[in-house]
Amino acid sequence: MSQELTVVSERVDDIPVLLASEARMGLAPLIDEYFPPHGNWKGLPPGKTVCVWLAHVLSQADHRLNQVRGWAEKRLLSLSELMDANVSGLDFTDDRLALLLERFSADQTWSDFETALNARLIRVYDLAGERVRVDSTTVSGYWTVSEAGLFQFGHSQDHRPDLPQLKVMLSALDPLGLPLVTQVLPGNRSDDPLYLPVIRQTQRVLGRSGLLYVGDAKLLSLDTRAFLQANGDFYLGPLSKVQLPDQVLATYLEPVWQAQLSLTPVTRTRPDGQTEPVAVGFECPVTLQATYEGQEVQWTERRLILCSLEQQKTNQQGLQARLLKAQQAVEQLNAWGKGKKCYTDETEMRRKAEDRLARYQVQGLLRLHFESVQQVTSPKGKPKSFLQVRVGRDESAIQQVERWFGWRVFATNHGSQGLSLEQALLAYRDEYLVERSFGRLKGNPLSLRPMYLQDEGHATGLVRLLSLGLKVLTLLEHAVREQLGRQGASLAGLYAGNPKRMTDCPTAEGLLEAFQEITLSVITLGHQKLRHITPLSELQRQILSLLDLPVDVYLKLAGATSTPP
Repeated sequence: MSQELTVVSERVDDIPVLLASEARMGLAPLIDEYFPPHGNWKGLPPGKTVCVWLAHVLSQADHRLNQVRGWAEKRLLSLSELMDANVSGLDFTDDRLALLLERFSADQTWSDFETALNARLIRVYDLAGERVRVDSTTVSGYWTVSEAGLFQFGHSQDHRPDLPQLKVMLSALDPLGLPLVTQVLPGNRSDDPLYLPVIRQTQRVLGRSGLLYVGDAKLLSLDTRAFLQANGDFYLGPLSKVQLPDQVLATYLEPVWQAQLSLTPVTRTRPDGQTEPVAVGFECPVTLQATYEGQEVQWTERRLILCSLEQQKTNQQGLQARLLKAQQAVEQLNAWGKGKKCYTDETEMRRKAEDRLARYQVQGLLRLHFESVQQVTSPKGKPKSFLQVRVGRDESAIQQVERWFGWRVFATNHGSQGLSLEQALLAYRDEYLVERSFGRLKGNPLSLRPMYLQDEGHATGLVRLLSLGLKVLTLLEHAVREQLGRQGASLAGLYAGNPKRMTDCPTAEGLLEAFQEITLSVITLGHQKLRHITPLSELQRQILSLLDLPVDVYLKLAGATSTPP
């Protein structure tokens, strides 16, 4: 009798790498400790459920709850082997996942869990950063606004003021940008008072002072600066026009405009090893005084007055382009012919001309001169008097505007010995690290936006869940880059269409993409059952080695293990 042959295939892809990374973080045990299952909980424990769920989100770039069960049911054999547990589709029903989100929305419990997790990560990955970046973002959605609820209208960073939103505050540890604290707040809250709670929680997480907190102008409210000074920490950020009006900035810059002050050049090293100038500047000390917890705090603040050369050039080019367009727009008023109006009233023509100057924001920079000309408007007609406008540049006024270009004032209470003018500017320019985290959180691969959840507790829990995914990506990327740096090596094969292109700073997304198309096949012939896993490429083995992960994370799915050296 012929024996029936069946073949069952499961896409494995990057799931073993993600689950192994989460296991190294100690994620599942901590979740079970701080969010223990209730007495009626059956099946996979909460910790392992969350780990598989995160693997789905990161692998599929999809946070929708109703997609997890179907995805898991196509990979039950692989997931059971990888999680060392009996995994079923019922472990990932909508209700079950929503229950976990509800548990994550408990503020105090989440804060305690986040503190314990961060302490473990800092210890396991030997992270001892000296800078923390603090920033905020907004997430818009089609929600119903309720009084004192989470979803509110406010200033939208998504450029959707017509939609309600929630706000996310984040602190991240340099140099890898590891998220430390994630807070979810109503979307109509002003940013200024939100920095202190995040900083306080970050201080509890790190358990030490003397750190430099870097952020935008909203970090530099006087209360926040006084708090950091009183607690032995430092701050760095730009001052807004409210905090430092143009009149005060003019007093700083007057010696520069009068050529009475020499400026310190600021340079940076390019990837090719060459240095290039990026700014010039100087600094001024200012004595500040504020009240913190009923006591007067006094300190010396360094005002770093810096001019970005690139920003100065960009602003100058933009102004010249606007001047040219404005001049052309005004001169179009002189055109006459069919459908063109010929002006005889100077007041009307001046108003039209000034409207066009205002459109290009060059009021006061171009001079308008009106003169009467004779024109014949028809073949048999007599000459008539009309007005024409001539446009000239006011070079003195233009220079007065251009001298402000590129200048910005930064403030810090850090001493110059540990934070020079150059170090301060370059430190602030690394603000993209936290912006990159927001990009991952709201876009690919964590895909927070658009959010399909309507319950406020579930929305809060989802943001916090995805913040764990952000930690996974950050640590995975950091581990590979650190190993490449130690070895002085680079990776090739990560760029589609250019397999020979090398990089020593691969992204987590690129590293995970390298594990696509790995399949586990289970072949059954009669009573005989065989397993086969797609052979790992040299690039995949190299990435596993850089992550300090054994190839067994894949080979064990086929019932095979590598031989120890």
